[in-house]
Amino acid sequence: MFRIKNSKTKRRIYPYRYRLPKTYRQRKWREPEPLIDVLEEENEIIVVAELAGFRKENLRIHVRNQQLILSADDLDHKYHKTLNLPGRVIPSNIKTTYKNGVLEVRLRRAIEEKPIDKVAG
Repeated sequence: MFRIKNSKTKRRIYPYRYRLPKTYRQRKWREPEPLIDVLEEENEIIVVAELAGFRKENLRIHVRNQQLILSADDLDHKYHKTLNLPGRVIPSNIKTTYKNGVLEVRLRRAIEEKPIDKVAG
């Protein structure tokens, strides 16, 4: 049978501030980036973005050169994102809905003209 003797080393008790790693105190917390999904359908492109914390009046949406520009700014935080669209769209046909912090943008695709390869005759 084995017996364990009490060790004579003293436990050192440090103040609470010494137990935390130094990086924890210096770390600045940031909000996570909003989630964005781009969905393609036959006639339209749908962009769904999670923009919680912003009001509908503070959202701006622009379409230029096959790019969708989303920007929002509130009193304490701002957001700006530029997305490359997978196809040509008609910038004047934009439908948006914003409900419960989720923005949905529907863009109508432009009709692409295909060149004729064969000559009839």
